[in-house]
Parts: sequence; C-alpha cells; structure tokens
Amino acid sequence: MSNATASTTASFSAPIALETAVVRNWKPPIALGIFAVLGLVLFVFAGREGTTTFRLSTDSDLIQLPAIPAAVAGVTITISVVLFLIAAASTALAVRAIRTPLWLIAVYAVLFLVGFLTWAAAGETIPIPGLLVGTVGLSAPLIFGALGGVLSERVGVVNVAIEGQLLAGAFTSAVVASITQQPIAGIFAAIIAGVLVSFVLAAFSIKYLVDQVIVGVVLNVLVTGLTSFLFSKLLSPNAELLNSPPRFPRLPIPLLSEIPILGPVLFRQTIIIYIMYIAVAAVWYALFKTKWGLRLRSVGEHPQAADTVGINVNRTRFWNVSLAGAIAGLGGAFFTLGSVGAFNKEMTAGAGFIALAAVIFGRWDPIKATLAALLFGFASNLQSVLSIIGSPVPSEFMLMLPYVVTIFAVAGLVGVSKGPAASGKPYVKG
Repeated sequence: MSNATASTTASFSAPIALETAVVRNWKPPIALGIFAVLGLVLFVFAGREGTTTFRLSTDSDLIQLPAIPAAVAGVTITISVVLFLIAAASTALAVRAIRTPLWLIAVYAVLFLVGFLTWAAAGETIPIPGLLVGTVGLSAPLIFGALGGVLSERVGVVNVAIEGQLLAGAFTSAVVASITQQPIAGIFAAIIAGVLVSFVLAAFSIKYLVDQVIVGVVLNVLVTGLTSFLFSKLLSPNAELLNSPPRFPRLPIPLLSEIPILGPVLFRQTIIIYIMYIAVAAVWYALFKTKWGLRLRSVGEHPQAADTVGINVNRTRFWNVSLAGAIAGLGGAFFTLGSVGAFNKEMTAGAGFIALAAVIFGRWDPIKATLAALLFGFASNLQSVLSIIGSPVPSEFMLMLPYVVTIFAVAGLVGVSKGPAASGKPYVKG
C-alpha cells in the first residue's frame, strides 16, 4: 500500500470531531434581572408601611374564607430577595446553556405580583374574587380571538384581521339583538359577521395570493371605518331600536358556584363564558386528537406533502380560516351581549392585536394561548382595581400596564419561537 493510500485511509478512519454549537438564551435572565431591580426600587427604596388585606370571599359565598393580612415591609423585602435569587439561578442556567424552566418563571411572576399588590395597596383591601372575575370577563374576547388565530395560523394563514372580526361581531350582535330582543340571535349574527370578514381574508390571500398581512391590515381598517360610519349615521340616531341589546344574565352552576374563590370566578358567569370553556377544550381536542386536526396541521406545516396524499390544501385553508373567523366573531359578541351592553366606536380597542400576541406567546397552542390571554386580561383588570383603591402608581403607567405586559411576555419570555412552517406562504399546486 502506498504512502498516499495509507494516509488517505488513516484520514477516513480517524474519528471525526463534531463541534456542537452552544446556544444560550439570555432573554429570561435579563428580563428577570430587570424586574428584580424594579422590585428592589419599589419594595425597598420606595418601600411603604402598613398592612394590605387580601379578601378571599364575597358576601354571597356559602363558605367564607378569612381575609389574609400582609405586613407590607416584611413581605415586600422578603420577596425582593427571592426575586434576585431566582434571577441569579436563571443566569447560572443560561451560562450552562440550560433553558430556564417555565415553572420557575411562573413562580417568579406570582411572587412579583404578590409583592407588587402588597406594596401598591398598602393600608387597603384587595378583593381577590372581584379581581379574578374581572380578569375572566376582560380575557373572554381575547381568548376567542386567540383560538381563531391559532386555527388560522395552524392551517397556514396569518390572521391579522382578528381585530376586524371582533369588531364586526360586536356591531352585528348589537344590532340584531336590539331588533329581535333575543341575545341568542345576536350570537348567531356575530358568528356570521366573523365568517364574512374571514371570507374576504381567505379569498384574497388563498385564491388571489395577496400578502396575508396586508389583507388583514386592510380588513381591520375597513371594518373600523364601516362600523364607525354606521354607528354615527344609524345607531346613534336610533339607539333605542338599533343599539339597546339585552345582555345575558349570569347563570350560577349549582354546587360548583359555591367553591371558594374558583366558584364566583368560573361558575357564576354568562352563557358566552361557558361557551368559551367548551370552545377552548374543543379546539384543543380537535386540533391534536382528531383526523381533521392532523390534516389541518399538515397543511400548515408541509402543504406539498399534504397535497401528495390527497388533501385539498386551499380548500382546507379556506374553510378553516372561515371557522377561525366564526370563533373570533363570537368573541366580539361578548362586548355587547356580555359586558358593555351597547356598541361604541372602536370598542375592541386593540383586543385583536393582543389576541394575536397571545397566539405567539402561547406558541400556537390553544391551551397556552388561553393562558396568555388570561395574563393580558389580568393586567387590564389590575390597572382598574389599583386605580379604584388609590395606588401610588401614576395613572398613565397603569393604562400602559396591559401593553407593557404584552411586550414583556412576547419579547422577554418567549425566546426563539417558530410558528407553523408554511404560515403566511400561499400554496400554488405544482
């Protein structure tokens, strides 16, 4: 054997050293560190004295839980120390290229929230059931919108038009329920309105291959302008006939409604909230446990492969985008039939975009997106509760709070997030 051949053989037989890239995610430790410093400033340098009382029961509860008093200085300083320890632990994990566990981030968030509430409400009483009931109410349209967004993006269509679908559902439900004096009729009208908006999104983005984000933005502007015009010209002059819808009453569920804390929050709600519970479970089960869900996800991940096995990609996208619009439209009905009681201009106030953020934060999973929507709804209700009890936090910041939480959650905690591979990409057969 020649020297050249021997050296070549040796080179092939020598072990090949594979270099593995070490990926460190610094977003969680940086975000946790920032909030730990913020907690230090609030809880220590701007510390307050007194006692904050957390009330756990309402006057109508069958089982009355005792209120929990919290000494402001002791609780907040202790929590501040623990926040720094968790931030340090997250940093140590990032150095070792280990991902910060979600449960640790959740514990951190709960501790910061408890500390902030204790500090902000020093000398006052915070009604925990009322805070949570308001959270569910404010989160309902976000959850419906997020479910629609999950379905739409899982099938491959970016649904920026959630805002328009919510607004169209709110408008039509108010008008139809006012004319018929039947809130159930308003719900069906809202579903149809959401489907019509999604029809336009599907037609232009799937059939005519128009950029999906542009179509969604245009639809939002169109629906906003159209509903504002009709509100000024029709609803305002004829408010008694066209803008006085009956609202759904609260329907307590026997036994379940008497569970401490959870009973008033989850089981003394309107029919729309109960439909929301069913919708979350149904979408999750259908998406991950049925043949329909497998086809839907395959179209959103690899449409060429789905087409190869006989799935009509564009038809599947069209009908599921329409279904997503129906769910979002149902969320719009909550504004007029379950909450406010009348339609107002631009009453969704950006809820569709927060729902879209919940989709991303929830990593395109119905359950996680629901939890994200609840987080944003909690932030919205928190600013209202703290304003009522006279928090020292400036009112301008309190109004910003839901959007700050949204930005922090999506940019600070999600990290690298990849949606369905074919989302936003039109499919042309062949």
